[in-house]
Amino acid sequence: MPSPDTRAEQPLVSLRDIHLSFGSNRVLKGIDLDVQRGQAVSIIGPSGSGKSTILRCITGLLQTERGSIRVGDTDVHTLKTEAQRIELRKRVGFVFQQYNLFPHLSVLENLVIAPRKVLGESAANAEKHAHELLAKVRMEHKADAYPGQLSGGQQQRVAIARALAMRPELILFDEVTSALDPETVGEVLTVIRELTEEGMTCVLVTHEMRFAEDISDVVYFTENGLIVEHGSPEHIFQRPTHERTQTFLRHALGDAGRRPVASGDPLLLSNISRYSLSV
Repeated sequence: MPSPDTRAEQPLVSLRDIHLSFGSNRVLKGIDLDVQRGQAVSIIGPSGSGKSTILRCITGLLQTERGSIRVGDTDVHTLKTEAQRIELRKRVGFVFQQYNLFPHLSVLENLVIAPRKVLGESAANAEKHAHELLAKVRMEHKADAYPGQLSGGQQQRVAIARALAMRPELILFDEVTSALDPETVGEVLTVIRELTEEGMTCVLVTHEMRFAEDISDVVYFTENGLIVEHGSPEHIFQRPTHERTQTFLRHALGDAGRRPVASGDPLLLSNISRYSLSV
């Protein structure tokens, strides 16, 4: 992983005092979070604590009520139009719990459609890059297959490759293993590990505690819409100071033999569709 002194001082992602409610339900209650270029940042915590909502705010899928969000030189909280948000999403990859692949397109076609239509790449360049990415996620032998012919783990690896096809400067992972059979989790985590080792800036919402401890530069623990505690993996997993963090990890790591199933935060299908189609 990149050493701290090789990273730009200015965070690639910066959230300050983010508030968001769904009706009378206050989901985020003042979130502060930074991600430096080249970092892997994990957000952990109980289901419903606001983890996935934070990711959606970063990309403008959800509009905050208060606070500021900056991604690179873009002030996300000031974006007014969908066209402006699409410009942001060209630079930010998002891999959801559900794979959201186009079922009527082959694996290769799923990867080339956005670079061609959104970035204006030629068919030859888009396909060349797509084949390289499929090899990277060990799916080159499935280029002509359709999503319905793939296992869940294979579909998720294709979804990661599709996000990378847009050449993002940041990629967000929203509990990408929670819907997978335990036997296929490892193949997806291996791909994510390799991306972090290559220096890709990643933010992960995950219930895979040991994985988060192993690959993260910084870990944030959320509870009830607040950042309760954050710090290095060693601090959070070995020496947490907050009683709520200690209790959560005691239960989560005590169940390490069983991979918890996470429902995550509510996600409007319209938001998924809009994001998928826009990029």
